[in-house]
Amino acid sequence: MHHRYSTWLIGLATYALLVGPGSASAQTRELSESGQLLDGIAALVNDGVVLKSELETETSRIVERLRAEGQQVPPPAQLVPQVLERLVIQRIQLQRAERVGIQISDETLNQALANIAERNGVSLTELPTVLAQEGIDYGTYRTELRNQLAVEQLRQRDVIARISVSPRELDEYLERQQGREFASQEFNISQILIATSAIASPDDVARAERRIDELYRRATSGEIFSQLAIANSDGQRALEGGELGWRRGDELPTIFADVVPGLQPGQVSEPIRSSSGFHLVRLNDRRGGEPIMENQVRVRHILLTTNEVLDDEAVRQKLLEVRSQIIGGDDFAAVATAMSEDPGSAVEGGDMGWTNPNVFVPEFREVCNTLPIGVLSDPVQTPFGWHLIEVLDRRIEDTTEEVARQQAIMAIRNSKLGEESELWARRLRDQAFVEYRL
Repeated sequence: MHHRYSTWLIGLATYALLVGPGSASAQTRELSESGQLLDGIAALVNDGVVLKSELETETSRIVERLRAEGQQVPPPAQLVPQVLERLVIQRIQLQRAERVGIQISDETLNQALANIAERNGVSLTELPTVLAQEGIDYGTYRTELRNQLAVEQLRQRDVIARISVSPRELDEYLERQQGREFASQEFNISQILIATSAIASPDDVARAERRIDELYRRATSGEIFSQLAIANSDGQRALEGGELGWRRGDELPTIFADVVPGLQPGQVSEPIRSSSGFHLVRLNDRRGGEPIMENQVRVRHILLTTNEVLDDEAVRQKLLEVRSQIIGGDDFAAVATAMSEDPGSAVEGGDMGWTNPNVFVPEFREVCNTLPIGVLSDPVQTPFGWHLIEVLDRRIEDTTEEVARQQAIMAIRNSKLGEESELWARRLRDQAFVEYRL
């Protein structure tokens, strides 16, 4: 098996099958009276089931990935319950997605597959062959990807869309960030979560606290954090070693924001209590923190578009005449105000203000980057029409504060997202009927 595609597929579809059915699958299936193999039930989940064959396949996939990553594989007594719990939670989420009417169209699915293929340097028509080389059935892959997209839409609906940011929160957030050097840094973190239910008894909470204290002792005594997470964590990323990836300092989960910046790479925090349980967080690495310097251009333009009377050549000739008049002494701003068809800039005499050229369409951007200051361009065609362009000035600007404000709302939402997602998944799990049959 090619490790590159193994990693690729693991990241793309939570349930993607990296190994074909084999003897291990058949060993726990029962024989019917006719001698045919019958699949067993690993768990009842509301009005559905998780099959033993699904559990075996997913466990094999996890083992394959852990070995490819050089991770120690936990004993089956630890790993199998972790994998089964993940499948149970996924089944609960898919059941809810179906109840609320979430459906992934073939068009949406095909676009997702096309994006996946493009990111990995193959065409959509080549994708089935590439998957087959990995031992993966294309029809199964489509089904599992459709499920993943449905769960993500459900998460958008139930969690992300309901995270609100008030003006007061925004103001307080920006005030808190002043002077905090870590706000623009990025942190790669992992966590171990020992979850507690909203209806947990004091004894349940005490047991969870003892577990997290023991895991903290083991993590700080030299045991590998990712392996402890795989075997013990209740977090949704447990089987990925608890890894949460890179987060900006201002996008850290709220419960970690005061802890992570003070950690050194490789250091594990003391247990942290939250509404979802007890956490250990490990700082894997950190980067960034430099000012954000941006190339900017101040440009003004006159825009004319084609219509029933004026075709492209007529508009171009008209702009050539206007260009000659401006070079001959007419005021650019007055002409732009009188005739430009860009309402946003016409009222400013065509002035578009200081802007990062990368926001413009390629044809306009190319002129902004190459035209000498104070020189009036020839007519330039873009998807919006025909332009006369003049670059007034260029500069390199420290936009750290501006970017910080633009990102503030997104950062607040993202800081709430991790914990809200865990609470959401736990609520769905607590409300579901689950009966294990192993």
